[in-house]
Amino acid sequence: MTTETRVLFNADCPICNAEICHYKAYAEDSGLEIGFDDLNSDALAAWNIDADTAARRLHVVHEGHLFAGIPAFLVLWKEMPRYRTLAKLVGLPGIRQLASIGYDYILAPLIYRRHLWRQKSGNTSL
Repeated sequence: MTTETRVLFNADCPICNAEICHYKAYAEDSGLEIGFDDLNSDALAAWNIDADTAARRLHVVHEGHLFAGIPAFLVLWKEMPRYRTLAKLVGLPGIRQLASIGYDYILAPLIYRRHLWRQKSGNTSL
């Protein structure tokens, strides 16, 4: 992993893939040095986390530090000029805690359960 900011995401998850592909296209169009790694590829080995842990929430490495969940989103958004205002808003005291609760206890678990269901059933759609 040579880029200072790298994103680990599940390209097999239609929701995750759509969101991260949007960020990736924006980063490429803007000339931003952000790397994107699919957890279903050989790139996962460099992250020192297993595929199941990686599938549970967004992970970002920035300047050698690993972030997961809302802190990972905040790091990613701060790296992209278009999303810096969103990072500032979500990073505000109170809002950050509410966003983390919503992501950690509602959204991420729902998306993860869908991921497990898709794996078990072989269904690649939402």
